[in-house]
Amino acid sequence: MSLSDLRQEYRLHGLNEEDLNDDPFKQFALWFEQVLAFNGVEANAMTLATASADGEPSARIVLLKGVDERGFVFYTNYESAKGRDLAENQRAALVFYWPKLERQVRVTGSVAKITHEESERYFHSRPLESQVGAAASHQSEILTDRAALEAEFARLQQEYAGGDVPLPEFWGGYRVSPDWFEFWQGRPSRLHDRLRYLRETGGWRVVRLSP
Repeated sequence: MSLSDLRQEYRLHGLNEEDLNDDPFKQFALWFEQVLAFNGVEANAMTLATASADGEPSARIVLLKGVDERGFVFYTNYESAKGRDLAENQRAALVFYWPKLERQVRVTGSVAKITHEESERYFHSRPLESQVGAAASHQSEILTDRAALEAEFARLQQEYAGGDVPLPEFWGGYRVSPDWFEFWQGRPSRLHDRLRYLRETGGWRVVRLSP
């Protein structure tokens, strides 16, 4: 089968303005609960798109680890490629894709680091091996010898076998504070529903976009 023959018809749902919650965070929570109930595997996986100061784009999958009315939180190495981008350009986009429900959510907004206390609390909630892995890795740097990484992991694992790993100075969380959300629902004949929330003074305005 050629790539041009690969296609999926979307027939599960529609999305109308009257179906939406006035608050996009509550609408996101509703869809997130529905995908979890549908046995969504890694429903919190999201594409994070960043760009450097000169506009060089980059995208990768990260995991959503917190969301409230302030925004969407993820964690990473501050010295990684994404961390370097965000130091230069505090704008980012997120995409959630839930194929079993034929849905997509897009978010664009400004990004800022969360507090040290929030990062430390989450870091120490992780399995010990994950804490050690974060401390051992110089994320995005060229690795000439995997054995050296594994040796550093083993050294730190032994050093901190009796307790938590101290939060590395180079590791922590970011919060994406949305300027807009877009909720996408697949429909037959590619006449998809696209409803976008735009942040305005005092609230949100919803517009429908052509598919």
